[in-house]
Amino acid sequence: MLPYVTADTLAARTPAWLDRIAPFNTHRLELNRDRAALLVVDMQNFFLDPASLTFTCGGPAIIPNLQKLVSAFRAAGRPVIYTRHVHHPDGLDAGIMGWWWEGMCREGYPESEVCPELAPRPGEKQVLKHRYSSFYHTDLDTVLRALKVEDLVVTGIMTNMCCESTARDAYYRDYRVFFPADATGSICEEMHVASLLNLAFGFAWVCAAEDLLRKM
Repeated sequence: MLPYVTADTLAARTPAWLDRIAPFNTHRLELNRDRAALLVVDMQNFFLDPASLTFTCGGPAIIPNLQKLVSAFRAAGRPVIYTRHVHHPDGLDAGIMGWWWEGMCREGYPESEVCPELAPRPGEKQVLKHRYSSFYHTDLDTVLRALKVEDLVVTGIMTNMCCESTARDAYYRDYRVFFPADATGSICEEMHVASLLNLAFGFAWVCAAEDLLRKM
């Protein structure tokens, strides 16, 4: 099956997505650079390898935009935080996910690492998680509070799974959530747009990566 978007078509598709959700994307936010952090969700080899059972075809398309965002946040001295969805090799922490999904991202294996194009720098926080939300039983909230972060930019994969779950949980914790439509990706356009619609309606300002880059 052909991917619903590629790096070459992403710029053309994004305005259509934003137009589709515009009637509900009414809570416009302006990024406060001095209180902002960039969260890069699960951009791991496990999800970006076409041979993987959980290949996310929208992932490769967003890498160039993510590289720009990562570079901009680093240049501004603002935190870049990564999440990695991993499980114990013996499945000790898999729970129902071990039954729900075919294949498991094993902690300590190359598949669990962030892709080389977005590799974290030494000292950049990596949150290891075992469920969709980056906040669930992790220290992400503690880290963000310690850094005095108020604006959280959620990027990565999958739009409708870990990114949306994380954005919802961030909103519940009173973070202002920014969700770039062209820096998140899923396995099909229907799921991607559905999540953009849901998040715009109740949880986040859905925007384009360029909107955020102009504030950095």
